[in-house]
Amino acid sequence: MQKHGPQPVSRQLPTEEARDLLALTREMAQREIAPAAAAEEEAGRFPREVFTLIGEAGLLGLPYPEEYGGGGQPYEVYLQVLEELAAARLTVGMGVSVHTLSCHALAHYGTKDQRAEHLPAMLGGGLLGAYCLSEPTSGSDAAALRTRAVRDGDDWVLDGTKAWITHGGVADFYTVLARSGGEGAHGISAYLVPGDAPGLAAAPPERKMGLKGSPTAQLHLDGVRVPDARRLGEPGQGFAVALAALDSGRLGIAACAVGLAQAALDAALGYVLERRQFDRPVADFQGLRFMLADMATGIEAGRALYLAAARLRDAGEPFSAQAAMAKLFCTDTAMRVTTDAVQLLGGYGYTADFPLERYLREAKVLQILEGTNQIQRMVVARHLAGPESRR
Repeated sequence: MQKHGPQPVSRQLPTEEARDLLALTREMAQREIAPAAAAEEEAGRFPREVFTLIGEAGLLGLPYPEEYGGGGQPYEVYLQVLEELAAARLTVGMGVSVHTLSCHALAHYGTKDQRAEHLPAMLGGGLLGAYCLSEPTSGSDAAALRTRAVRDGDDWVLDGTKAWITHGGVADFYTVLARSGGEGAHGISAYLVPGDAPGLAAAPPERKMGLKGSPTAQLHLDGVRVPDARRLGEPGQGFAVALAALDSGRLGIAACAVGLAQAALDAALGYVLERRQFDRPVADFQGLRFMLADMATGIEAGRALYLAAARLRDAGEPFSAQAAMAKLFCTDTAMRVTTDAVQLLGGYGYTADFPLERYLREAKVLQILEGTNQIQRMVVARHLAGPESRR
């Protein structure tokens, strides 16, 4: 059966440099990432060499300043790069998003000396990061975290367990949120912890229904000493640091969701254009054509929504509500599109001979990580109607 390959997405990009960057990303994704994606996901293999290649191409620090080794690109360009990477393999697209999230605290809240010392290696030196906010007993209620940071001279001593850490056990550095003061959101601080710090250990990776090539693990901190020079922001400012990072990170997940959905549509469309039933291509049947139209419309709407939020961010305008809307809509769309794509292939869609069953399993986690979609609805509602009353 002849296969129809994915067609380039029509994009409005702000500069010729951005157009070249997207073309480079697409070529790399199709040549270096997509061919091995299915086999490596089935084997649960983390593609560290791909992240090294991406770093060498300058794609690990796109939205950060050039003076620190970043790409100096607006968020609307960075997110479209993420979309292309995720379309080739979600493990890679989401991994770049998580790395970018892990650099956020240093880039936006670190001192000039901290940025000069650490950011170049994080953005262009081949290092890979992880972001440590959630814990076994504090997921959606992130302000209830229990990991402690106790001051000891010029150091902080960290003790506790972090959970659901993407790149747990393989990251070179961790941005860790820990309780340095009293209870609640105002007693939390942020720390930059080296991946080889004594007392830092990762549990075996979680056994997941999808994204098997992306390690997710608990991270145990047992007397981990971190110099005060690696504290990011002011003491007690950590929760604000975390929320600011998540606003941007949610746009990354939205872009990854659109990339995954686009890949599912491309695969389904290629199949129905070639598959024949009743002496005609199944793409001739109106019921299937309407499904394809709905899938494509959802993808275009999601792309427009995350780009609108990114442009607000690039302009320095508030974008928290729009980021939550984008994460909510795009990930729900990815779940619906991948489900419909499996249906379009019938029994073949349910087999591992085609990538759609994998896309469906991967789409589910996007509705959960970096704030469940129920939390996104709460965020949007608070912007509309104010905080919930406390009784």
